Amino acid sequence: MKIKEMRGKDAVALQKELQELQRAHFSLRMQHATQQLTNTSQLRRTQRDIARVRTVLTQKAAGK
Repeated sequence: MKIKEMRGKDAVALQKELQELQRAHFSLRMQHATQQLTNTSQLRRTQRDIARVRTVLTQKAAGK
């Protein structure tokens, strides 16, 4: 997801997106641990998306 799309959402939608990303990241970590994950770049991608959402939420809380 692009940062511009995230900035267009409200805080409630971003919180929901954050929860979905965290669940997906957990699932990917479990697949990696059991050696079922073939595309390991998904781990890094979801981790960065989580960081982006948290950054936007922090910016919205600060009033930027």
